[in-house]
Amino acid sequence: MVNALTKREQVPTLVGENMEIVYTENGKVKVRALAPESMYYQYAEEPYHEFPKGITVYNYDDSLNIESTITANYAIFYEEEELWDARYDVVAQNNKGQILNTEQLFWDQKARKIYSDDMVKLTSGDDVIFGEGMDSDEDFNDWVVRKPSGKIYLQEE
Repeated sequence: MVNALTKREQVPTLVGENMEIVYTENGKVKVRALAPESMYYQYAEEPYHEFPKGITVYNYDDSLNIESTITANYAIFYEEEELWDARYDVVAQNNKGQILNTEQLFWDQKARKIYSDDMVKLTSGDDVIFGEGMDSDEDFNDWVVRKPSGKIYLQEE
């Protein structure tokens, strides 16, 4: 019974508080993630990082301007797949002020895309669109809401 509770795969090999993770590309900061707590499971079948107390992720352009932010109350990062899974009160915002709310959001770093299969709410100024899922580039600038509904206000010229 004790062995079942202490399997190496189920115990974090690294636990950190007030973590800051920085990803660079060609020497330039592209992503910065902040988390109050991080646990790394190195010996799991697929190694992963867990952020049980939430996370805030900032995506930067080449001039270090923030292109988008994502916050969530829980997240997990699967190393081999390079896949982030953010859950519970997920909020994404781009530099245009567009805001996405959902309960689960994925960021596939290999494919360089963000998507959700959950219900979404996208707010852009006075426009509010609801949908069943969405797809976007990783900067959250080019997005498509699946099965959209809502109100969009058009200005007459």
